[in-house]
Amino acid sequence: MKISTVREFRDGASSFLRSKDPVLVTRHGRLAGVFFPRPEASLPIELKRELFPILSSELARQLKRRGIKEEEIISDFRSWRKNKRETGRRR
Repeated sequence: MKISTVREFRDGASSFLRSKDPVLVTRHGRLAGVFFPRPEASLPIELKRELFPILSSELARQLKRRGIKEEEIISDFRSWRKNKRETGRRR
Protein backbone atom coordinates (compact mmCIF):
# COMPACT_ATOMS: atom_id res chain seq x y z
CA MET A 1 0.00 0.00 0.00
CA LYS A 2 1.25 3.44 -0.94
CA ILE A 3 0.74 6.72 0.91
CA SER A 4 0.31 9.97 -0.99
CA THR A 5 -0.65 13.52 -0.24
CA VAL A 6 -3.61 14.98 -2.11
CA ARG A 7 -1.23 17.06 -4.21
CA GLU A 8 0.97 14.07 -5.07
CA PHE A 9 -2.10 12.02 -5.91
CA ARG A 10 -3.46 14.76 -8.18
CA ASP A 11 -0.13 15.34 -9.92
CA GLY A 12 0.56 11.62 -10.36
CA ALA A 13 -3.01 10.47 -10.99
CA SER A 14 -2.22 8.64 -14.23
CA SER A 15 0.47 6.51 -12.61
CA PHE A 16 -1.73 5.78 -9.58
CA LEU A 17 -4.55 4.73 -11.93
CA ARG A 18 -2.22 2.26 -13.67
CA SER A 19 -0.87 0.91 -10.38
CA LYS A 20 -2.17 -2.25 -8.73
CA ASP A 21 -1.46 -0.96 -5.22
CA PRO A 22 -4.07 0.74 -3.03
CA VAL A 23 -3.19 4.31 -2.03
CA LEU A 24 -3.89 6.10 1.24
CA VAL A 25 -4.39 9.77 0.38
CA THR A 26 -3.61 12.27 3.12
CA ARG A 27 -4.37 15.95 3.61
CA HIS A 28 -2.36 17.82 6.24
CA GLY A 29 -1.19 14.50 7.66
CA ARG A 30 -4.71 13.10 8.07
CA LEU A 31 -6.44 10.45 6.03
CA ALA A 32 -8.49 12.09 3.25
CA GLY A 33 -9.35 8.99 1.25
CA VAL A 34 -8.37 5.59 0.01
CA PHE A 35 -7.93 4.71 -3.65
CA PHE A 36 -8.39 1.10 -4.74
CA PRO A 37 -7.44 0.57 -8.39
CA ARG A 38 -9.77 -1.65 -10.41
CA PRO A 39 -8.14 -3.96 -12.93
CA GLU A 40 -11.36 -4.42 -14.90
CA ALA A 41 -12.21 -1.92 -17.61
CA SER A 42 -15.71 -1.30 -16.28
CA LEU A 43 -17.56 -1.50 -13.01
CA PRO A 44 -19.85 -4.43 -12.28
CA ILE A 45 -23.52 -3.59 -12.83
CA GLU A 46 -24.30 -4.24 -9.16
CA LEU A 47 -21.80 -1.59 -8.11
CA LYS A 48 -23.15 0.86 -10.69
CA ARG A 49 -26.66 0.33 -9.35
CA GLU A 50 -25.47 0.96 -5.83
CA LEU A 51 -23.40 4.05 -6.69
CA PHE A 52 -25.88 5.79 -9.01
CA PRO A 53 -28.44 6.91 -6.40
CA ILE A 54 -25.70 7.96 -3.98
CA LEU A 55 -23.85 10.03 -6.57
CA SER A 56 -27.08 11.45 -8.02
CA SER A 57 -28.34 12.65 -4.66
CA GLU A 58 -24.96 14.18 -3.81
CA LEU A 59 -24.84 15.98 -7.14
CA ALA A 60 -28.40 17.28 -6.65
CA ARG A 61 -27.49 18.48 -3.15
CA GLN A 62 -24.40 20.32 -4.41
CA LEU A 63 -26.31 21.97 -7.27
CA LYS A 64 -29.13 23.06 -4.95
CA ARG A 65 -26.63 24.47 -2.44
CA ARG A 66 -25.02 26.53 -5.19
CA GLY A 67 -28.35 27.58 -6.69
CA ILE A 68 -27.55 26.05 -10.08
CA LYS A 69 -30.43 24.91 -12.28
CA GLU A 70 -30.32 21.98 -14.69
CA GLU A 71 -31.09 24.33 -17.58
CA GLU A 72 -27.93 26.34 -16.80
CA ILE A 73 -25.79 23.22 -16.97
CA ILE A 74 -27.32 22.14 -20.28
CA SER A 75 -26.85 25.64 -21.70
CA ASP A 76 -23.22 25.76 -20.57
CA PHE A 77 -22.56 22.34 -22.07
CA ARG A 78 -24.13 23.29 -25.41
CA SER A 79 -22.08 26.48 -25.51
CA TRP A 80 -18.88 24.57 -24.69
CA ARG A 81 -19.62 21.96 -27.35
CA LYS A 82 -20.35 24.62 -29.96
CA ASN A 83 -17.08 26.45 -29.17
CA LYS A 84 -15.17 23.18 -29.30
CA ARG A 85 -16.59 22.34 -32.73
CA GLU A 86 -15.79 25.81 -34.06
CA THR A 87 -12.24 25.61 -32.72
CA GLY A 88 -11.78 22.21 -34.36
CA ARG A 89 -12.85 23.53 -37.75
CA ARG A 90 -10.23 26.28 -37.70
CA ARG A 91 -7.34 23.85 -37.46
